[in-house]
Amino acid sequence: MLSYPKTEELKDNNFLTKGLTFLLAIAGGILVANLYYNQPLLSEIAKTFNVTSQKAGLISTFTQLGYALGIFLLVPLGDIKEKRKLILILTLLVIIALVGVATAQNLTWIYIASFAVGLTSVSPQIITPLAAQLAKPEERGKVVGTVVSGLLFGILLARTVSGYIGYIAGWRFMFVFAAILMCLLDIILYFKLPFTASNENLSYKELIKSVIKIARKYRTLRYVSISGSMLFGAFSLFWTTLTFFLENSPYYMHSNQIGLFGLLGAVGALGAPIIGRLNDKKNPKIVAVLCSGIGIVSYLIFYFFGRNIFGLILGVILLDLGIQGAQVSNQTRIYSLNSGERSRINTIFVVSNFIGAAVGSSLGSLAWNLYNWSGVCVVGLIMIVIALVAGWLSD
Repeated sequence: MLSYPKTEELKDNNFLTKGLTFLLAIAGGILVANLYYNQPLLSEIAKTFNVTSQKAGLISTFTQLGYALGIFLLVPLGDIKEKRKLILILTLLVIIALVGVATAQNLTWIYIASFAVGLTSVSPQIITPLAAQLAKPEERGKVVGTVVSGLLFGILLARTVSGYIGYIAGWRFMFVFAAILMCLLDIILYFKLPFTASNENLSYKELIKSVIKIARKYRTLRYVSISGSMLFGAFSLFWTTLTFFLENSPYYMHSNQIGLFGLLGAVGALGAPIIGRLNDKKNPKIVAVLCSGIGIVSYLIFYFFGRNIFGLILGVILLDLGIQGAQVSNQTRIYSLNSGERSRINTIFVVSNFIGAAVGSSLGSLAWNLYNWSGVCVVGLIMIVIALVAGWLSD
């Protein structure tokens, strides 16, 4: 029988090596990518089932709804269950869901399977608190920054990878490829993830009720969650409307060219570990406010120089650097509140982000229809200003 070191032994033995930190970042990125593979493939799926683009678009909606429900119902389990076993089981369930999408024979089938993909792809939100738990307190910011940067790479690169694989081999093969990737990941995690004992003794019902109590208990968590929701909303607003902007004057780009902008966002994501290390040395609240300021600068660049390709590129890099830097700082702060409640604290933070993203996408589409690119920039700017103020007012 394999033996895994207990949580208490990990810090003494410096078990969280650079290699394990890197693995957690890669695993989180690969897992969260499952949520975004379908977006570049919706038109091809629509053709397969002979449905309208609006009906095909619901595939992405069902995926996100499943993810939101999974965050609320499953992520808190990380505080009462052994995290390694929980991550391995969820990854196995993701494989089944992805195969369900790949073999779908009608729209209802793919709706259900896509919902299941979202529901079971929440492991990244268990991996991040796990990394914070294993890290030494003086290195927590750096570790969280590294893992969050992995998640961001997964979000940004998923669309690019999916678009090209779908173009070459078809949309069904993309989900077969994703399922194979999950199989390999589950095997690696089985041998590499450490055992982490839970310190909480709650029933599942008590656990879910305690999420509300935790939100009421920590003022910092409430304000940071507001800040995070506005930041992620501004992020979602931009990436939702960018396709509309680039398809029209003055760019007239095709989908494969638009997908490359995800790589530019990844350049900005490289700054997340640097911001994480800065959080270990400076006050994370101040770092979050400064990074929010970078996000404001990015939207000003979009407004005044967005119709120039170099201005747009600079804005994308700064947006991702600012938003992800602020989010790393926010997560560093909330993970320091109570080690035994990290999964539930993360649940509150991520659900808030999801709500912000939904609001941002809706406002982005509305702003584009009413005022085009200028309206999008103004709404994004307002959201980040709100995030900055909320972050500043927090304890």
